[in-house]
Amino acid sequence: MDRETFHNCCSLAKMPRQIHQQHCSSHFIEYIEREIPYSKFFKNYLISNQPCMFSKKFTEAWNCRKNWVLADGKPNLQRLLHEFDETPVPVANCNAKEYNSNPKQIMPFKEFIQYWREYIQNGHSSPKGCLYLKDWHMHRNFPEHNTYKTPIYFSSDWLNEYWDTIEVDDYRFVYMGPKGSWTPFHADVFRSYSWSANICGRKKWLLYPPGQEEFLRDCHGNLAYDVTAPVLQDKGLYPQFEEACQPLEIIQEAGEIIFVPSGWHHQVYNLEDTISINHNWLNGCNLDVMWQFLQEELSSVQREIEEWRDTMDTWHQHCQVIMKSCTGIDYGEFASFLRTIANNRMSFLNSCPRNADNCKDLLVESLFALGPQHAAFDLQRVLHIFENMLSNEDFKRLDPSALSFKPEELLQEIREAIRTIV
Repeated sequence: MDRETFHNCCSLAKMPRQIHQQHCSSHFIEYIEREIPYSKFFKNYLISNQPCMFSKKFTEAWNCRKNWVLADGKPNLQRLLHEFDETPVPVANCNAKEYNSNPKQIMPFKEFIQYWREYIQNGHSSPKGCLYLKDWHMHRNFPEHNTYKTPIYFSSDWLNEYWDTIEVDDYRFVYMGPKGSWTPFHADVFRSYSWSANICGRKKWLLYPPGQEEFLRDCHGNLAYDVTAPVLQDKGLYPQFEEACQPLEIIQEAGEIIFVPSGWHHQVYNLEDTISINHNWLNGCNLDVMWQFLQEELSSVQREIEEWRDTMDTWHQHCQVIMKSCTGIDYGEFASFLRTIANNRMSFLNSCPRNADNCKDLLVESLFALGPQHAAFDLQRVLHIFENMLSNEDFKRLDPSALSFKPEELLQEIREAIRTIV
């Protein structure tokens, strides 16, 4: 990212984000046939929060595209069985509903492959239902496999950077499902971005821009489970369904990568036996969306237990605990997340290597590829959100022990670091 792009993007990022009540008629998906400058993707898709599709040229060098796929384009089940054998994997039953998702079980990988083979032989049906291996942390469990390489467009990935740092979790997944498997209507964790690459097979995506999901709630406020279900035509149950626009319907072919922006709810079908790699990720471009999401989640918790506010001395702390159990993060950890991202950028700027050969790890290699101006942009965004948090009443109420640092001191360090590069 050059200096001019940096200043332009900082100005764009500071503008109020219009992530509500967008209309489908103003959206379409652009197809990226060959490499484009990172700055163009940054401005046209990340900052603008617009979807796009990358051609199969972006995945043709990946090992999994060569090793996991047969000459006829079908999954190489024998090769996969050889690689993963007894590995425990999460498998969902697409024919069962649990809340607004599908119930999961853990089974040995070879048992899923045996099921998949029988499912295909029986004309894509089974008395066990339609099972879907999903949300499998394959990359975390088998980092030595070198299965794929994240394209540079998705490399500013704070979510996985943070969870890699604390070595607790990650948001990199492999999905493997037979023809007919699907994922119910949802938006991604923390309202993050996602990218999904088809290693083999085809998918159909139904995408709704932010705000349209409000028309797809029932009379109790619950989000639709299946946006194609006839029950949505019942005005008594879904009084606003007719106000929803038609979704963007997208067919994703083998090898292609789809970029799904923040807050775009979607429902996805496997049209063939399909394997995909999916990352949830966020960065300075959609950090404000995540912060807004967390505030809304906390407000929702507070409304639910409002009746106990005056009888509990630790009511606000309990709200944070409940919020974390529901969303996976609370305000204290969000602050720690921002601190980790800021410290990594300041460390990089203080010892910026002269060339990629001096990069000692993948994080520094990624920061080097994006450049010091991008690191400065990241710091600007962290600074902006932290300043907003410090004026937030719920953040002010946090128990001091919830933070292992003083935010005001960190903000001063960030301001000084930005001054040295801008």
